Amino acid sequence: MKNLFSSRTGIIIVGTIIGIGAALLQYLGNPGNMGICVACFERDIAGALGLHRAAVVQYLRPEIMGFVLGAFVAALFAGEYKPRGGSSPLIRFFLGMFAMIGALVFLGCPWRALLRLAGGDGNAILGILGLIAGIFIGIQFLKRGFSLGRSYAQAKASGWIMPGLMFGLFLLLIFRVSFAEGGPIFFSAEGPGSKYAPIAVSIVAGLIIGALAQRSRFCTMGAFRDVMLTKDFHLISGVAALLVFAFAANIIFGQFNPGFEGQPIAHTNHVWNFLGMMLAGLAFALAGGCPGRQLFLSGEGDVDAGVFVIGMIVGAGISHNLAMASSPKGVAAFGSIAVVIGLVFCLIIGFTMMQRAK
Repeated sequence: MKNLFSSRTGIIIVGTIIGIGAALLQYLGNPGNMGICVACFERDIAGALGLHRAAVVQYLRPEIMGFVLGAFVAALFAGEYKPRGGSSPLIRFFLGMFAMIGALVFLGCPWRALLRLAGGDGNAILGILGLIAGIFIGIQFLKRGFSLGRSYAQAKASGWIMPGLMFGLFLLLIFRVSFAEGGPIFFSAEGPGSKYAPIAVSIVAGLIIGALAQRSRFCTMGAFRDVMLTKDFHLISGVAALLVFAFAANIIFGQFNPGFEGQPIAHTNHVWNFLGMMLAGLAFALAGGCPGRQLFLSGEGDVDAGVFVIGMIVGAGISHNLAMASSPKGVAAFGSIAVVIGLVFCLIIGFTMMQRAK
């Protein structure tokens, strides 16, 4: 049966649904300009599990669980559930970790960068430019034969791990499990982690977006990569739809507030907004997908994508524990150092794996 969502019209529909859905989730309770943010939501999950103790960003975000489970179900029904892995998993883990560090210096993933812009946050412009710059650097490695190696078919059970993990996290959220007095699972009493849409709405939105993104191959990094590498505007059509319809929905919901100062969960250090997302964009390009795409791939059985996701969650814990994550007050003490180290790591991986491919 023909896959409608693989067409140009289909990818635009998916981008439209994500854009409107994100604005609606914000209207229903998610943090400002953060109706959906894969990096921020994975950061909140890391906090809820006790991987960091920043009390204002701790919550088991059901949208993330829905992304993986929705992609899992869609892949099963489409006959595309194909467990595979073994393509440089340790490198992918560290790429995920540094991608998260860069994203938390900027304060958002590629989706949130677009949603911040759609909400009027001018600081997002520097983040998006940095993202494009990082992807452009990654493309130079791809043109010269960069590869993390091929993946191999895995046992079916290996592909169940990420969906199983997300289902388990959802149960922890529903039953508010506490494993020890004063211990996890943690839930923020104030700050961004205390702001969330109703659980039922969030999980349904996540399931729908996960299923549609799996069918359409929606990916923000891939969109910019395809335009620059092959002049293919298919995926970028969906990204443009996300931006346009999120902007329109924000106008309708009264959530559009243009400017640079005082934007929700954002800072105005333009240099590190740019460089943080440049690191993230380079890591995404080398790993083969943005953080949303990595979640969807993990749902359809890609174990390597699952390793990247775990790397991002661990990276969130490291970022907050080691004073790397930014806040509305600005870039943290060691955030800039971490970005430089991350860029050096990615460049070394790019050059060395490029030589290996030759």
